[in-house]
Amino acid sequence: MLHYIKGKFTMRIEGGVVVEAGGLGYEVAVPDNSAVYLAQEGEAVTLYLYMAVREDDVSLYGFTEKEGLTLFKQLITVNGVGAKAAMAILSVAPVSELKKAIAFEDVDFLTRASGIGKKTAQRIVLELRDKIGSIAGGTAAAPVYADIGAADSEAGKRAEAINALISLGYSRTEAANAVAAINEDGLTSEEYIKQALKKLF
Repeated sequence: MLHYIKGKFTMRIEGGVVVEAGGLGYEVAVPDNSAVYLAQEGEAVTLYLYMAVREDDVSLYGFTEKEGLTLFKQLITVNGVGAKAAMAILSVAPVSELKKAIAFEDVDFLTRASGIGKKTAQRIVLELRDKIGSIAGGTAAAPVYADIGAADSEAGKRAEAINALISLGYSRTEAANAVAAINEDGLTSEEYIKQALKKLF
């Protein structure tokens, strides 16, 4: 069983990325708002993995943080939520916001994910709210762009900006390219969003 992969970012593919490690290129599905999309070709990356083995297929799902992997594993224990649905949910907002949505029973927030209806969202809340555990302060879940201070790292701030742009209706590729085109570092997430929007207009 694979726990994580550490290698070189090679390329983006539909729904994920290719990471080269040990002379092999691994296709890894990642959430739409993953910070790994900001990596440059040849840049070292680490992804925590979930390996799904089926009779005719082996798929890898990757996350830049352990918390993402943990929530993914919890989501797929819910009846009716498979790996694809779990990835759709994790693409909606940062893990911290998703945990808040579940803890505060914010069903509408969860239904923002592609393919997640109200009944499925209610089931997720019912089955996971007690497993999520205590969360750090704050109020009920809000749109990701309203909580732009959640990530402190440079990659985290850029990832927050990408997620906000996706929430505004831009595609993952459009959002990632716009943020990657910002050469200035050390900005706040809000500043990255504003600069990216200028490039998209």
